[in-house]
Amino acid sequence: MIIDAHNHPDWHKHDLNKFVANIDKYGIDKTWLLSWECPETEFNPNSNYCFYYDHAREGGPMPFSRCLSYAERCPDRFVLGFAPDPRRPDSIDRLRSAVDMYGVKVCGELKLRMMLDDWDAIRLYRVAGELGLPVTVHIDYEFNSNTLYPRPNWWYGGGIDAFERAIAKCPETNFLGHAPGFWSHISNDGKFDKEAYPKGPVVPGGKVQEMLDKYPNLYCDMSAGSGCNALSRDPEHAKQFLLKYQDRVLYARDYFDNIHQEFINSLDLPLDVLDKIYFKNALKLIHED
Repeated sequence: MIIDAHNHPDWHKHDLNKFVANIDKYGIDKTWLLSWECPETEFNPNSNYCFYYDHAREGGPMPFSRCLSYAERCPDRFVLGFAPDPRRPDSIDRLRSAVDMYGVKVCGELKLRMMLDDWDAIRLYRVAGELGLPVTVHIDYEFNSNTLYPRPNWWYGGGIDAFERAIAKCPETNFLGHAPGFWSHISNDGKFDKEAYPKGPVVPGGKVQEMLDKYPNLYCDMSAGSGCNALSRDPEHAKQFLLKYQDRVLYARDYFDNIHQEFINSLDLPLDVLDKIYFKNALKLIHED
């Protein structure tokens, strides 16, 4: 069995039929289908080509209504995710309703220009933990993009320090770290706020490993170029990392290629470790009906 623990409806022009054909091609049994809700002023309009363009009306680039549409048509292939903007006064009520009415299993993806340990976010995380939902968050840093308007960078979160404070404040909630601002910390090379996708051998003492050792409620979402780059930049380190943290890493894509499977399968990992990464760790984080 294979579970993709991070993808989105209509992402990169994949409608339902194209999406299902893609996961069939790569042997993926189920996908966690995550929303992305944020104000129109908080995402780059240059990325409009990537998704269903009705966000001005529906609250974000990937509204929950699109996740629900996929899940209702193919209930055996998708696990519903939903992350309301924590700054909205109705966010907790909306999350509870989504769980009660539609069976949402994951709180994700949270990708906003706000500190990840904002108190409104902390309240939402704690409710997610109470409801048994893992929380998937996107972490970035401010890089010099040589653009001043409308802003130099679109995503933020406050970096790894804000994420760590959130994890510490919500010990009953499971978190999945994702994106460049998380995975760049696999190496203690100081590049985390200088390069989104650092290259070269991993330097021991990375913040990701430190946090995994300290917080049992932290898991790793290996999706996107950031996750694959963090592992493939140093294959020998990746193998030891996946062996050590075999209970805390989830296979995920955030796209429609097969680079993660190709790399994982090249490491000659034991079958029981592969099973954990490919599906068992995902299953233990959600409550199946």
